[in-house]
Amino acid sequence: MSQRRRSTKSLQLLDRSSGKRLGLLAIFLALILGIFWFLMVWMPGQSYNGSLAALTAEEVRLEQTLNGDISMLAAGPRSNPESLEMAAQYIEQRFAQAGLISQRQTYEVSGERYSNIIAEIRGRDRPDQIVLVGAHYDTAYTTPGANDNASGVAATLALADHFGPNQGNAKPARTLRFVAFVNEEPPYFHTENMGSLVYARKAKADGDDIIAMLSLETLGYYSDEPGSQKYPAPLNSLYPNIGNFIAFIGDVGSRKLVRTSIHDWRDKVQFPSEGAALPGGIPGIGWSDHWSFWQVGYPAVMVTDTATYRDPHYHTDSDLQENIDSDRLARVVNGLGQLIGDFVGQSAA
Repeated sequence: MSQRRRSTKSLQLLDRSSGKRLGLLAIFLALILGIFWFLMVWMPGQSYNGSLAALTAEEVRLEQTLNGDISMLAAGPRSNPESLEMAAQYIEQRFAQAGLISQRQTYEVSGERYSNIIAEIRGRDRPDQIVLVGAHYDTAYTTPGANDNASGVAATLALADHFGPNQGNAKPARTLRFVAFVNEEPPYFHTENMGSLVYARKAKADGDDIIAMLSLETLGYYSDEPGSQKYPAPLNSLYPNIGNFIAFIGDVGSRKLVRTSIHDWRDKVQFPSEGAALPGGIPGIGWSDHWSFWQVGYPAVMVTDTATYRDPHYHTDSDLQENIDSDRLARVVNGLGQLIGDFVGQSAA
């Protein structure tokens, strides 16, 4: 066999071997992408994409209540001990109006006292199983924080009203706990002094069985304009670019809770929704109080309008009540009432 023929045959064998390796690599990459899609991106049901019906009478009343609470909370920054104390007292008063007795979890940072505000409805059948709904009541820097996060606190208070004894409801099967967290924003964000981390660690030490935690974070900004919704890379091509939906976000360990939430929401609520269970290191995925619960092993989901990825007023002095879409906020909070009712086994009296 001539040298040329031997070289040609060797090249052909090399080409076949390279082709096989490339084929195997393509299959491997497709498998990885498929696993990523199924475990983290795929969600049950379909997001609602129809027109929104007129608000019901109940939703109109809810909108008025939410507006009143946001107006009170967003009258100024909530970022120093004095303003935080005023907000804490207001939250306690609102829990009392819902017929709930609240308590404080107070701790010290650099000689100053800060408090998480806690209220609960004890479950009738499975009281040791706890569904926790929470939102932080402090603001970033000197911002008024209407959307971040008076909207989340107002939603928490409205849900306390909805489930509280003053509405004549029977007790839920599981315990429903409401917590207003302090010190979510810088300089406490993701530190030992973050209010939700202080709370979550104490709950774990006490043996609390928190089966689901919902962190209500910036719920009030929406847009129907194409390009109004942004994402951290590499999620840009996986989700819609119109910011008209509410999002349920968890880490991979909270995947079951994310999917349960989305499934129930899409089954009952006519409002657009998206969900993801992604690695917590992706920017934005762990940017609220749900992160603290992940640190101690509790399943937790952030319910959000996606904050900085949509709202141009996020962490600025223009985070004012006038920029909140109160109509859609009322729809979202009403939907959360249905979702949480299923979680806790709520039934009418």
